[in-house]
Amino acid sequence: MQSEGIRAVRGYRRHPGFKGGKHHPAAPNILSREFTATKPDLALDALLMAVWRRKPTQKVLVHSDQGVQYTSSDWRVFLEDHNLEASMSRRGNCHDNAVAESFFSLLKKDRVKRKIYKTRDDARSEIFDYIEGFYNPRRNHGTNNGLSPEEMEKQYFGKLQGV
Repeated sequence: MQSEGIRAVRGYRRHPGFKGGKHHPAAPNILSREFTATKPDLALDALLMAVWRRKPTQKVLVHSDQGVQYTSSDWRVFLEDHNLEASMSRRGNCHDNAVAESFFSLLKKDRVKRKIYKTRDDARSEIFDYIEGFYNPRRNHGTNNGLSPEEMEKQYFGKLQGV
């Protein structure tokens, strides 16, 4: 790597001593580190798009950290209005949200790190392209038997139609 001028992409450094802000009421940790999805629909950041596309009829679990945006009354009303159920990681425990942490780590390493976007729309477009053009249709996941999320979903719904 050194002779070719190639360097590994490293993660971001931690900021020791940062404890966060005011504590807000949290939802229970229903997910409880059980990261194996039995079916599609555990959407994280693209929640609005997922709700619009899927129009869930049964409760769908939405797991997050205890950030202020997820403890607000507006968020709770949104979840209730769209048949979604909140689940939250324990405060300061990244392992409870390891799947999301892993995804954002990959996104940062693969696309965002070392890039300066001219506009917010440029960043949005690049991230959308990463998720919809690579991560969902092509990136193989060890937890999906080596299948991409789209292929796993296709097989899941194919089995349902065959029943």
